[in-house]
Amino acid sequence: MSDNNLLSKLSGLREKFEGISTQISDPGVMSDMKRYVSLNKEYRELEPIVEAGEKYRKLVTDLEGAKEILQSEKDEDLREMAKEEVSSIEEALPGLEDEIRLLLIPADPQDYKNAIVEIRAGAGGDEASIFAGDLFRMYAKFAERRGWKLEINSQSEGSSGGFKELICKISGQGVYGVLKYESGVHRVQRVPQTETQGRVHTSAASIAVLPEAEEFDVELNISDVRKDTFCSSGPGGQSVNTTYSAIRLTHVPTGIVVQCQDEKSQIKNYDKALAELRTRLYNLEYEKYLNEISIKRKTMVSTGDRSAKIRTYNYPQSRVTDHRINYTMYNLPVFMDGAIQEVIDLLQVAENSERLKAAGE
Repeated sequence: MSDNNLLSKLSGLREKFEGISTQISDPGVMSDMKRYVSLNKEYRELEPIVEAGEKYRKLVTDLEGAKEILQSEKDEDLREMAKEEVSSIEEALPGLEDEIRLLLIPADPQDYKNAIVEIRAGAGGDEASIFAGDLFRMYAKFAERRGWKLEINSQSEGSSGGFKELICKISGQGVYGVLKYESGVHRVQRVPQTETQGRVHTSAASIAVLPEAEEFDVELNISDVRKDTFCSSGPGGQSVNTTYSAIRLTHVPTGIVVQCQDEKSQIKNYDKALAELRTRLYNLEYEKYLNEISIKRKTMVSTGDRSAKIRTYNYPQSRVTDHRINYTMYNLPVFMDGAIQEVIDLLQVAENSERLKAAGE
């Protein structure tokens, strides 16, 4: 049986979607870039709901038609076909209704954004830096699989390999909505390269995933920003290491400092540093939102609690365990090669269950 209340909501959203579609093509709206960007975002958010709604509406119409045939038709072959159609549609409708109810719950408004990913070595000395490097490679491989673009903003290499710290930007469709589940402490258990006795050590690295702020998301007064230039360090050759191409920006009111030295061009480094600064300012407010939903969601799947141990990588057992959903797999080399989509899918299912539960309370 169809949900008339659901059909009513879907009809209202379809009208809204069609209205936005008309506005987007209006030259007056296109000349107001801030409004145009906002409408485009709303259009993208409504599109999957409207598509699912059209599929639902067609199924409801087909179900009514099949039931009419059962009531009026005497031909047994046609009646048998109608019975099969009724059975098939009634089996499909509840799942589609759940999918639509989930789509109707407001998503995290940041999910569609690019992401700034910070990888920092934690406890464990050189081994922690090496593990941080392994995690960066894992995310780089995953980004490649998804067709995303990865750019390094800054990096500080470890003395025995890997990174003490690495900050990068990953661009693509809905990057933050996928990678937000990676925020937290990642723990590794293995025999370090520097260990001579063959003993298993435990080390850690922390991941922070931030939604990249867009130009219209935050008001940034350039007069509040102090700009410093310096020579880049690390790989890059003579042109990088002997010219003042690296940029350090300090936001005086908040004390936030960002730097970028990955590009040979000072202008490119400045643009990347400014984008990262804008993101960090934006995330001061976004953290309040994360704290609010962490109270409601017990598993804290995507709240960005960066002090929580979220995953363990055990090399002797070839085991990966995600502690938020009690999920374990025994194919560590494949996972570290970027095959992390399966666990992200499970984390999304867990979060969606919580969202549906919270909406029903």
